[in-house]
Amino acid sequence: MTRPDVHEMVVVHRAFRREFGAAAGHVRRTPAGDTRRARIVAEHLRLGFAGLEMHHVGEDVVLWPLLLERAAPSTGLVETMQAQHHGVDAHVAAIMPALDAWAADPTGARGERLAVLLEAFAADLVEHLDLEEREILPLAARHVTAAEWNRMGEHGRDAMSAAQLPIMFGLVLEDADDEERARMLGTLPMPVRLLLRTVGAWQFGRYARRLRTS
Repeated sequence: MTRPDVHEMVVVHRAFRREFGAAAGHVRRTPAGDTRRARIVAEHLRLGFAGLEMHHVGEDVVLWPLLLERAAPSTGLVETMQAQHHGVDAHVAAIMPALDAWAADPTGARGERLAVLLEAFAADLVEHLDLEEREILPLAARHVTAAEWNRMGEHGRDAMSAAQLPIMFGLVLEDADDEERARMLGTLPMPVRLLLRTVGAWQFGRYARRLRTS
């Protein structure tokens, strides 16, 4: 059986930690009444939540059923991961109306309420990602084939729009080293790799400058 490259998930998680860890700061640094800046931050957070949902749905559809079938007696751990997904969903459900309200009218009070919600979400998300890397990835390396593992990535790519693709990959690869970058890009079709290295790289650079220049 060809073993999966489970380190790919560590690279993806790194982007989630970085971007959601910075989210409350982006909100707090937005001046009250600056709707243009609030929209930029809100769009970024919505993109991040969409990426996280794609990631979790791929696990729900592909990974958890395989581990529940093959990784006994570790099924309790898989059930814990599923419960944590529900907890993350509950955080997002609370954040979205607060995010929409702040983006429409970025007052200081709305911004602080949103920032507090984002901090609580980020703390629980990091706990989930840490547990997944520590306990789930070794199980996946033993019990899941490379082809099955790759179905998770294919599921996420299929769910992305053409506009989301270069930004999502830019965020994921931003802190990757050369070997990680080559391995992540190596799983993609050649036309997609070419796009990400040319026009996509330019699009992501513009996006990142707009977001991080406050």
